[in-house]
Amino acid sequence: MADTGQQRIVPVVLCGGTGSRLWPLSREGFPKQFWPLLSQHSMLQETANRAVGPSFASLLVIANQDHRFLVAEQLREARIENPRIVLEPTARNSAPAIAAAALLAHEEDTQSVLWLMPADAAIADTAAMHAALGKAAEAARAGRIVTFGMKPTAPETGYGYIEAGEPLEGLEGVAAVARFVEKPDAGTAARFLAGGQHLWNSGMFVATAATLLAELERLAPDLLAAVRGAVEGATRDLDFIRLDPAAFARAPDISIDYAVMEKTSHAAVVPADIGWSDVGSWAALWEVSSKDAAGNATQGPVELYQARNCYVRTEGILTGVVGLEDAVVVVTDDAVLAMHRDRAQDVKKLLEQLKAANRKEATEHRRMYRPWGHYEGLIKGDRFQVKKISVKPGAKLSLQKHFHRAEHWVVVAGTAIVERDAERIMLRENESIYLPLGCVHRMENPGMIPLTLIEVQSGSYLGEDDIVRFEDTYGRA
Repeated sequence: MADTGQQRIVPVVLCGGTGSRLWPLSREGFPKQFWPLLSQHSMLQETANRAVGPSFASLLVIANQDHRFLVAEQLREARIENPRIVLEPTARNSAPAIAAAALLAHEEDTQSVLWLMPADAAIADTAAMHAALGKAAEAARAGRIVTFGMKPTAPETGYGYIEAGEPLEGLEGVAAVARFVEKPDAGTAARFLAGGQHLWNSGMFVATAATLLAELERLAPDLLAAVRGAVEGATRDLDFIRLDPAAFARAPDISIDYAVMEKTSHAAVVPADIGWSDVGSWAALWEVSSKDAAGNATQGPVELYQARNCYVRTEGILTGVVGLEDAVVVVTDDAVLAMHRDRAQDVKKLLEQLKAANRKEATEHRRMYRPWGHYEGLIKGDRFQVKKISVKPGAKLSLQKHFHRAEHWVVVAGTAIVERDAERIMLRENESIYLPLGCVHRMENPGMIPLTLIEVQSGSYLGEDDIVRFEDTYGRA
């Protein structure tokens, strides 16, 4: 985006979604914004990289506190400088998150222009996005709350729509919003497509902090009061801003569309052709993915025979597809999804069934990420389980003990320093150590390469909550 001489735009990334329609890849513990769906970069990294340059202030990210280290690590990998990461103690939809961003930006500059964007959308043409952003920023400085409307290419029922009104005088390429329309049925979506007056709602907004706060005060005063209390009671934790939990919990669970956009008289829209997709379903991901001559999009070790217009993705296991058309097949290490592409919106219903059945695969991956690295379960029996643990260079686990299990660690790559009660022991490859039930222990990686070890647990109870932490580098209880 060219530097216009105005104050820099504050990019705000809303990173609290779960991407439930992209199960089994996207799950609550590791949702879609952290996955590389279209390139080698995650969706969060791609989003952050669109807001780098002299026209932009430091990135502000509103994220779920459970994902704080994922967010920080991915931004570090993307070389995003000095990001501010604000942690939501509980999920409260987009309106409270946007209120927190507006309050924080307003503290630094009452006329800050915020570019609010979800962390998990695809935009193919960044230059066109920046051109549209310039128009939106001008309208925002004139007191408008601007959204971006995407020209429909199909009668999509998974998106909300915007009916564009009259062009706004003195603001080129900006129109008033006549009305917002919820996700329509197929017939209504077809009429919208044919009529030409309706645009897909991108979920991105541009407004000054002052305008947002004024409209929140007028239309959702209880919400703003709760979030203001959460910001005033916020604490610093490492590189994070933790909103006050009790105050934030009082904010209603509501989207910015319901809280403000559908009620305000300041809504405006910039029609934009930027190659946008919310990548909200497997069908949407197929649409924006590269395809072979038969219309198939694949990821991972996939072999196809007489398949057409399919999306097939595997996270490691060789996956063969024969004779299918318009199908989606997604394979992870603990779950498989197979369906017709036309049923992509129904994945959410399947996920509800899995949650009702208390299937852990509904929310958790086998690989679990922690600030020091990750672990994954390999084998689980009645009174034992085996895990593979990877610790990043320079990282360490908490000083801890367990009441119900003993552990045996075997180093298979790298070097470990292990504290066991009063001992401090260095382990190299193919060396091991036994940690009896109740001993106080810790492991760290002093080396320059990842530390990999196999952990064998044995005992009467093997749950992750059997842990007492005495000291933790990452501020966990």
